[in-house]
Amino acid sequence: QVQLVESGGGLVQAGGSLRLSCTATGNPFYTVIMGWHRQTPGKQRELVAMIFNDGTTTYADSAKGRFIISRDNAKDLMYLQMNSLKPEDTAVYYCMARSLATSDSPIWGQGTRVTVSS
Repeated sequence: QVQLVESGGGLVQAGGSLRLSCTATGNPFYTVIMGWHRQTPGKQRELVAMIFNDGTTTYADSAKGRFIISRDNAKDLMYLQMNSLKPEDTAVYYCMARSLATSDSPIWGQGTRVTVSS
């Protein structure tokens, strides 16, 4: 399988920027699809952005125009550049990876906390 480790979270003022990183180690079969999700207390985990290993991306409406997802397949890294951050972006951000097999469950990192102060 694969192990995921996130980094780059922290405290930032509204309007600021942060870049999250996710390092993947293991079988690349399980990182064909990678993405970032976020979760706040009492709410379900929600998709922020997703990227396939061919570079195809998709974004949640809340992330469009402000966040950029990218990956470096050679280095097994994925990034989320977050700009124009808002207090409502405050959450724990999770790296996710999965294969194309519908029978495989997604793999999650441990999460990194992002706090945006107003």
